[in-house]
Amino acid sequence: MHSSFSDQLAGLDLSGFSIGPAPVSTNDFPVHDAVVQTLEAVWSDLFAMVSGTALEADAEDLGWAFVNIFHRSATRKSTAVDRATDEVRALLATADGSEIHTHELETQVERAQCAEGAMIALEEMREVAAALYLNEFGSSWKPVSSSRFNHSAMLTSALVEGREFVRARSEAKRRAAMPEGTPVIFAGGRTRHPNEQDALTFANNVWATLDKVHDRVPDMVLVHGGDTKGVDRLASSWAERRNIPQISFSLDMRLGARAGFKRNERMLSLDPRYVVAFPGNGVLERLVIEAKSRRITVVDRRGPLGTSPKRAALDTD
Repeated sequence: MHSSFSDQLAGLDLSGFSIGPAPVSTNDFPVHDAVVQTLEAVWSDLFAMVSGTALEADAEDLGWAFVNIFHRSATRKSTAVDRATDEVRALLATADGSEIHTHELETQVERAQCAEGAMIALEEMREVAAALYLNEFGSSWKPVSSSRFNHSAMLTSALVEGREFVRARSEAKRRAAMPEGTPVIFAGGRTRHPNEQDALTFANNVWATLDKVHDRVPDMVLVHGGDTKGVDRLASSWAERRNIPQISFSLDMRLGARAGFKRNERMLSLDPRYVVAFPGNGVLERLVIEAKSRRITVVDRRGPLGTSPKRAALDTD
């Protein structure tokens, strides 16, 4: 095998293959209205049951687990699609034009298409459940250690032959992992406020700032650290309410003290239009300095309660 795998795929003669229509379509899965009505009913009954009981304190954990049921199911289907795609790739590489081989290829493509259709349907259920979670608890649902991809606009069930399926699957995964648009980095640490009014003022300032940035960057993609206990949570909730795509860069704890700085590098490598900075630690300070050195506009909100430091200084004077 002297040529690369991609060259082998490109050189295959697939003219003898005649793969039929996809075995499933969107009509084979629950319709959107039925999904919404059913999940809303289950959600309402679940929290009505625990309300006023000792389990009420665990309501948010129960809600998170409810959404996670669909997320894990969708992830398993995505893994099945990946395995089937690898099988298609292997069959293409060993194509001999025989009837048996053609039948195996057709069967494997059908399996991949079925798995992908189920994955998209389960992702839709997860998104409906995540919207219920957002309305109930006021924060965006986020998986513990995986991404929250959404392939709904990239159904590939209309494929007609193996090589196109491999190409389309690769493109679908790339587009799901890297949404199209202009990156805007949001950064901030964990903050404590002496009273509820200050906390509400801070949250309102976060949302108002992001709204202003969105006005300037209509196709923005929000890039943040994904901290579920810090200000990232407010930004993530804002993005979900506004239907803004998000990219979350969690810390790689294997890097120890360098983890935060490495995350800064990864986020800045996206060439963002803005860096929106709220109060944080020295790692955030370094992000701001590095962004300015690259001539990236910094929206500085590290003043009291998420205000501009310059405005705070003028008010003091």
